[in-house]
Amino acid sequence: MSTPPSPSPAAAGRADGASVRIGALVPLTRPGWVEAGRQLLAGLELAVHEVNDAGGIAGQPLELVVRDTAADPRKAAAAVDELAALGVPAVVGEYHSVVARAAAVRADALGLPFLCSSAVLDVLTEQPTQWVARLPPPQSRGWRVYADFLLGAGHSRIAVAAQPSVYWASGTSILRDHLAPRGGTVIELDMSALTPATVCDALVDHGATALLLLVGHPEPAVPIVRSVRRDPRLAKIQIGAPAGQPEFAEWAVSLGDDGAAIPFLRYLPERLSPLGARVETLLRERLGEAPSFVAFEGYDTVAVLAEVLRSQGADRARIAECWPRVAVEGTRGRIQFSRTPGISVWQWARAPIQVVDRDPGRPGRFRILHAG
Repeated sequence: MSTPPSPSPAAAGRADGASVRIGALVPLTRPGWVEAGRQLLAGLELAVHEVNDAGGIAGQPLELVVRDTAADPRKAAAAVDELAALGVPAVVGEYHSVVARAAAVRADALGLPFLCSSAVLDVLTEQPTQWVARLPPPQSRGWRVYADFLLGAGHSRIAVAAQPSVYWASGTSILRDHLAPRGGTVIELDMSALTPATVCDALVDHGATALLLLVGHPEPAVPIVRSVRRDPRLAKIQIGAPAGQPEFAEWAVSLGDDGAAIPFLRYLPERLSPLGARVETLLRERLGEAPSFVAFEGYDTVAVLAEVLRSQGADRARIAECWPRVAVEGTRGRIQFSRTPGISVWQWARAPIQVVDRDPGRPGRFRILHAG
């Protein structure tokens, strides 16, 4: 008796004709940033719901196959292997940059399209790849915008309290390279050797006027903020968090008034389009709170991939070939991918960037301080 052939990736992606399944990588448990994962998943799920309400993909419902990465690169790589074996035509998601890099490397090796939703590390793959596309701006672009904001606010001696990480080291290098020719100095404070109290002493010793938190949340970011806020020697210092920690409600709950006036990067336009405003309302209902930019990234990810699936079907090679032809109206602008110097993946080059903070008078309200 002959053995029937294995289903093609396109057929398997339809789950035996029942649905078109796409893999989704999301940090849902610690040490992953669970709140970011919840926001990302809410955006993904809302968009899938709307795609299915509009008839799905060629009449087939779209389905998410979600895998928790827990901020672990090894789990992410294993999940990509599993999802590829299941026959999904593409994988989406991930918030943590180092985790997304592991997923991108594995997806590239397997020839599996990966649309990165919310990770900014410039180098997602060592060599240029046709298989990976990304929505958020690369770290080099966003952090240069942040550096310009600091200079414009009069800060030239900038301390970074950093933990060991490829992502934090990359951010420090971007800041230093951008600030040095413009008269700025970056002072590195190694958080593997310092406590929140000794950070305060180091800031005084170095004469820093700004402190950037290149550390995890809630530990040690929250205790560092509390220590600095309570040190009378540092009453005028500017605390910043370019990676976006203050975006999430958990930050405000943990720090209260101490968490206000700490500028961070987010990827939203000054005004949302009608589509963005509608999606914002639906996300707020789904989440029970104001959506973060990460939720919009999740929605836009599925909006893009659904359009590609409608035009190309579930064939992996055809999906990857379609990245440079994408032109989709997302919640934050028209999404198109191109090759960007120094970036190895297909990149949305015009993703919006803002520097914002929580208003000290109304910590639930965000103030736009700078855009780039």
